[in-house]
Amino acid sequence: MIRVLSRRSNDVSYFTDDRALEIDGLRDGEPGWWLRGAGDASDPRSVANVLRTSERSSVLGYDIVVAAPRPTSILIAIDAEHGAGVVAAHRASVGAAIDYLEEHALVVRDRRGGEDRDRAGRWTGIVGFTHGVNRHGEPHLHDHVLVGALPEGSRTVLDSRGLFAHLVAADALYRASLRHELGERSPWSAWRSFEGVEHVVGLDEGYRALWGGHHADRGEKLHWGRGDAIDRWSDDRARFETLGVIDPPSRYRSSLDEHAFAGALEGRHDVARRHVITAWSNAARFGQSSTDVTRAVDSLYPKLAGARGVREPSISVREARMTAQVRERGARPLEAPDLERWRQRSRDDPRSRSDRSR
Repeated sequence: MIRVLSRRSNDVSYFTDDRALEIDGLRDGEPGWWLRGAGDASDPRSVANVLRTSERSSVLGYDIVVAAPRPTSILIAIDAEHGAGVVAAHRASVGAAIDYLEEHALVVRDRRGGEDRDRAGRWTGIVGFTHGVNRHGEPHLHDHVLVGALPEGSRTVLDSRGLFAHLVAADALYRASLRHELGERSPWSAWRSFEGVEHVVGLDEGYRALWGGHHADRGEKLHWGRGDAIDRWSDDRARFETLGVIDPPSRYRSSLDEHAFAGALEGRHDVARRHVITAWSNAARFGQSSTDVTRAVDSLYPKLAGARGVREPSISVREARMTAQVRERGARPLEAPDLERWRQRSRDDPRSRSDRSR
């Protein structure tokens, strides 16, 4: 899950002092990279300029922590040859998640005439820091993305409620993008189970047990060298015990899991765009590019297109499920003629009952 931590200090040495040498050679350039902006990402003054706020707020900005699922992180420890592709897939997907948050979660609350309005905002600068280990030296591919609390050209800070409301959708989109990008940039392929567990095809579950990432103590913050990390991972692998490989279902390689999509919306009173993005991203078993996800959702749900903030417009669960259409279309790029053939299939439709009885 993407985490967001408020920043009340402009001391960014925690990020700029860590050279993240544990993935040196796997990462393109230094650990710091600009998603928007320019300057030396290892210079605390350049990075601190990203954190901006108003005179009335004590929050300078936010640290958005985006972490790869455990099996994907493990790849950088067991396959150094293709580790660069894994890191590149992660960074591309981090960019997709941050783009989503900026476009749909970044709003400024404007109160006029007794009404609240959500006004679109834009971050002046965005800088990320890519790391490859946790405090216990286990492979843990993640980014710290720093953004300011004061949007560009605004006199008031962003409405943090919108940011937190869209975290689940941003995380689902990140993971769908990562599964897609991993297959594009490396020989590995990732998939998501119906229960929501992330896997890598062919990766023994013993590695997940070896580097579980859960410890009673938080651990000490250390700066690992590349050689130190390789030696540590090699020593750890001496304790590896095979648990077997979980094979993915073959039928969903090129389509959405319509059951996962529809099930994710059950129990809701209404459905906003962020809920559809989450359901669609998670139902793409082997992933889908963030562009394809958002294009499909906006084409199929035009009432929700352009929605942002906490007060997004909503539709009924019946409108949103679209089970028959999802089964027919899958994850293919949407074509305009498809929309003319798509109709909502209700629960009392005889075709629904016959489909389920097959």
